[in-house]
Formats: sequence, C-alpha cells, structure tokens
Amino acid sequence: VECSSADEALAAAGAGADIVLLDNLAPQELHAAAAQVKAAHPRVTVEASGGIVLETLPQFLGPHIDVVSMGCLTHSAPALDFALRV
Repeated sequence: VECSSADEALAAAGAGADIVLLDNLAPQELHAAAAQVKAAHPRVTVEASGGIVLETLPQFLGPHIDVVSMGCLTHSAPALDFALRV
C-alpha cells in the first residue's frame, strides 16, 4: 500500500497490508515513520520510494527500511542506439 504519512502507513499495516511503501518522505520523516511501523507491525515490509537518486540513496537507508525503489533507474536512463543483425 502506498502511503504518504506515518498515520497512513500504520493504518495500512493494521488493516493487513504485507508491504507499506512510504512515498516522497524526507529522510528524517521516512526513518521515523518506518520505525513506528516496524515497532507496531514487525513483519510488515517497509519500502522507501519517491525522489531517491544514487546521490541521495545513503540518506534513505536504515535499519527499518527493507526495500528502496528508485524510479531514476528506468525513467532517467539514457537511451542506447544499437542494431542486431541475425
């Protein structure tokens, strides 16, 4: 379930969500929300997403974050022009 606040994440986890995606949160807010979710629901997977790029990735890693999604790997990837002859 995609959530934009700790309250939404706690509600989603309480309703039975297996994975909570914390989207577009600042690193400090993200870590606080993830800690709250893990304290209340230790088996829920917590995913960080939204605005994360390689340069800022370390700020989003932490003990309560299980998965990090980075859209920049696909939507910002440079194009490669090549041909294959069979």
